[in-house]
Amino acid sequence: MIEKTTKIGDLLEQFPDKADILLEAGMHCLGCPASQAETLEEACAVHGIDVEELVEKLNA
Repeated sequence: MIEKTTKIGDLLEQFPDKADILLEAGMHCLGCPASQAETLEEACAVHGIDVEELVEKLNA
């Protein structure tokens, strides 16, 4: 299960097919080394994305 505390690097390693959902949400920095250590919550705060809504989509 993906949570808002899941690190982006871990998410992409375990669920590479979820990258499209992140890109659609506006996270175009997935290849950036810094983003790999960020949690979903941290990345959403930077990009102005509702973390709860994104987590729901990722787990659907």
